Amino acid sequence: MGMQCEATRILVLMDYFLPGFRGGGPIRSIANLAAELGGEFHFRIVTRDRDLGSTSPYAGVKVDAWNDVGNARVFYASPGRWRSAALGRLVRGIPHDLLYLNSCFSRPCTILPLVLRRLGYGSSAPVILAPRGEFSEGALALKPRRKQAYIFISKLAGLYRGLWWQATAESEAGDIRRTIGYGAEQILVVPNLLSQQALEGRVVAPPPRRGALRLVFLSRISPKKNLEYLLKVLSEVAADLVCDVYGPIEDPAYWENCRRLIRALPANVNVRHRGELPPQQVHDVLTEYDLFVLPTLGENFGHVVAEALGAGTPVLISDRTPWRSRPNGGVRALPLEDRAAWVRYIEQCAALDDQSLARLRTAASSIARELADNQEAALRYRDMFHRAVAGRAGSAVPTSP
Repeated sequence: MGMQCEATRILVLMDYFLPGFRGGGPIRSIANLAAELGGEFHFRIVTRDRDLGSTSPYAGVKVDAWNDVGNARVFYASPGRWRSAALGRLVRGIPHDLLYLNSCFSRPCTILPLVLRRLGYGSSAPVILAPRGEFSEGALALKPRRKQAYIFISKLAGLYRGLWWQATAESEAGDIRRTIGYGAEQILVVPNLLSQQALEGRVVAPPPRRGALRLVFLSRISPKKNLEYLLKVLSEVAADLVCDVYGPIEDPAYWENCRRLIRALPANVNVRHRGELPPQQVHDVLTEYDLFVLPTLGENFGHVVAEALGAGTPVLISDRTPWRSRPNGGVRALPLEDRAAWVRYIEQCAALDDQSLARLRTAASSIARELADNQEAALRYRDMFHRAVAGRAGSAVPTSP
């Protein structure tokens, strides 16, 4: 009888994971990946024992121990385990064939493992590094000196030597090449796997508008997500509208600036901060709105955009993501440099009757159905993991949403 091949063991390091949600898209990216391919690959995830900004561990998880979470095993490390020496020992003690990193600038989850690897004390397994949009021009413009200094020192020290880069779209591959230059030869373009539950959820038509257009902003409240820009746009809109803002306040000083803008808005514009929205409520809440708006400074994907489309909610987004305007109107991507275009589009939507808005909702739902087939993306993930483990070069063919 022949020898049976064992499944590839993939060790994932990331600051935040389920049941957390404040860490945004990377949580959903890895959760969807484990759900789709956890039967073929052994995913071991090391993460913090609490959500972003929280001082208490998650309820119902075993801390400093392995937990079964869907198709993955997750080690929720207490704060003491995040000290450099302790985390280094933890990683070295977990058998793995591949190390999968999900940020460029995380000190414990990327910088430390790469430094130890370079010094010969860390993991000897192949490494895949997914920057998750951190190299977009908009993202690098935030705290630029610190980031550029780190990137310069990292390249000088050879931290990126021999590793693989994952981009989720060709535009992100270009960002990686522009930022890293020499040392970014091995880039695989592999799109995100999406949540089937979010894309195939029941779409419920909202009640009649009764005059005011209903907008929703759902994201972290931080400079990168650019809520301040949206508020400046809304200050110039003449139509009646309501804009509900959902998301954790990641940057209190930035939120205070937003609050000043909200207080100065004209009487026809009503903006309300509705707090955080747990993941299980996102779909049903998004169905209540006429337009999802995200003037982000940069995204490598944007899971919440796919979730909005899955809820049948049309999307207005900046052109600094892989998403592009669709002829059917389900997605409109506009440049941030043309604020008047944002004002015009919102006023055009406000002038639509319920029947016309229903057609836009149908268009959004049709895009979600296009995205629901994960088979090609799953094939590319399989290919990426096997190539990295085997050390084979090559590049997957990109797709654009």
